Amino acid sequence: MANYLSYLSPTLLLPLALLTVLLFFFVHYWQLALGPKSIHERILRHNGTPVERHRGKFTFAGTCHPMERLDLVWVLVLTAVYAATAFFQLGSLRNPQSFQDFSTRQPVELTLSQPVIVSKLMYYPGLGTGDYNVELSADGQHWSTLWARKDENGGVTGYYWADAQGYDPSYALPQHYVDLFKWLEITPENAIEVQFIRITGRADRTPMELGELALYGQDGGRLDMGALLAEPSPLFDEQDTVPEAPYWTNSTYFDEIYHARTAYEHVRGAAPYEISHPPLGKLILSIGIQLFGMTPFGWRFMGVLFGVLMLPVLYVFLKNLFGRTGTAVCGTAFFAFDFMHLTQTRIATIDTYGVFFILLMYWLMYRYLALPAGTSFAKGAVWLFLSGLAWGVGTASKWTVIYGGAGLALLYFLGLWFKIRDWPRDNEGNRRERLGPWLWKTLAFSVLCFVLIPACIYVLSYLPYAAAKGTPSLSAAFQEMWDNQLYMFNYHKGVHDVHPYESRWYQWVVDARPILYYLNYNVGPNLKSAFAAFSNPVVCWGGLLAVLSVAVQGVRRRCGKALFILIAYLAQLAPWFFITRTTFAYHYFPSILFLCVALAYVCNDFLELAPPRARREVYSLAVLAAVVYGAFYPVLTGLAVPRWYTTNVLQWLPSWPL
Repeated sequence: MANYLSYLSPTLLLPLALLTVLLFFFVHYWQLALGPKSIHERILRHNGTPVERHRGKFTFAGTCHPMERLDLVWVLVLTAVYAATAFFQLGSLRNPQSFQDFSTRQPVELTLSQPVIVSKLMYYPGLGTGDYNVELSADGQHWSTLWARKDENGGVTGYYWADAQGYDPSYALPQHYVDLFKWLEITPENAIEVQFIRITGRADRTPMELGELALYGQDGGRLDMGALLAEPSPLFDEQDTVPEAPYWTNSTYFDEIYHARTAYEHVRGAAPYEISHPPLGKLILSIGIQLFGMTPFGWRFMGVLFGVLMLPVLYVFLKNLFGRTGTAVCGTAFFAFDFMHLTQTRIATIDTYGVFFILLMYWLMYRYLALPAGTSFAKGAVWLFLSGLAWGVGTASKWTVIYGGAGLALLYFLGLWFKIRDWPRDNEGNRRERLGPWLWKTLAFSVLCFVLIPACIYVLSYLPYAAAKGTPSLSAAFQEMWDNQLYMFNYHKGVHDVHPYESRWYQWVVDARPILYYLNYNVGPNLKSAFAAFSNPVVCWGGLLAVLSVAVQGVRRRCGKALFILIAYLAQLAPWFFITRTTFAYHYFPSILFLCVALAYVCNDFLELAPPRARREVYSLAVLAAVVYGAFYPVLTGLAVPRWYTTNVLQWLPSWPL
């Protein structure tokens, strides 16, 4: 009995409790949906139609409900709450901005006003890759070089200072692609007396730049290089930016080493290093760098801003879709309090921009599809144009938006067919003559909006590539675009490396395997800092049940809204069924958006069908999502927390690396 009870830890009881709550909620929902008070049956009985004989027809056309004054209040509240949690401790605003160029092998020599003992050094690499040969001397005659101690497999196990006489340069101080724009700390095995410094770079990719160097004395304190240097140097001109220790708040982490770096290269007009995705996402990211400098806050700012902007767009979408303020509040809250929405928007990668434009293009397409059959071409043209524009910008940011484009195309052609089918008829039952001109205008305009304009946006996004090579022309941009498509296809097709946090689509839908972005056990006694990308279980598990419910209700009611949601969700998920490359949980991010819309669909039914007291269940579910979000917030943002808290409270599944 004691052994059995030992398994009933909080990490097991909490997910079981949540699953119980979700099952209770959906059982109650289906009792209402199948009961005599259901919307479906109520409408049929009102029309005198036997329920079992009714065969409705799908349509997307319907009322597009407007925003009201109360909606504006809720939009501001939800957006402000999320923005506060998303911008909190986003990153440092004080990182080195001046760099010493080591592109040539010309050594940089510095002289101190007096000898000092150096026991440790910290440095901040900028652009470029290669290695440095670091030499120190107490008298300017006898030099010691920094050497790396390696194991039998070539891995570095430590560093030490040794006599440089008679030896080739060691080039032991690394500046590799995983090291850029992050503080690196090296503590050699032996301290050394120093008055003269000589550093030589060996560049593999230029420009090769070093932002700042900090030296530490025998007592572990940082030396005052401003007072010690005889002449100023870019290597020691921003000592106030040196942190106490390397940390995610002052350095790049995970794929920021690619995307933040590439965004900065665009700012500098340099040839980009990371070309495995289209350019526009990095160009958007670079706006934050231009505003706030090449700092963690700067390279993460635009991602968070777009994450914040998703909420008002989603709220308006849900209000247009369902017309109920409570539904829009709950659906937006589910997305606002989803874990991946927070984690993915706080990291300087391009996924956020793709998801934002996916949301935008689907909302704009719904606005078009909701127009009744017979609406003039001019009234629908603006929504088609804006939806196509959003798709074009999104596709130029990340290829996964193409999946959403496939769903968008399916919805468009279905909607077109529904409009033709339901086109107003005259008294003799014939369609009115203006159907033909309307159809041809719509098809021609759609080619412009969804093919020609996106193609132009895509090609133009490659102008920085061409400009970096000195040929800023449209023809050069087109050639760069074409060459890059071949590279990207072959690159992604060949990503099959084993990764400790890789996962497949069937693991995403149940939150089985998060990807750990950061882990640090050196933040204090019995403390840890970590964060991972995965979904709020309320959203992930509840959303999966909601998608299944939406599918059933779509067939049962012939519901166009349900069909819209289901197509949007599957368009983002289904392609991953057939992709064999190494994949991760963050690839589920676009689908999570439509989990929240599916939850909103169920909540809307619940609010319509349930008696007033029972409606509290809907709002309680949204509050529960917020509570779980608050509990997991430290492991979504890297806050230092006691290890027992993550182990005994947050690690709900053994596969969660928290």
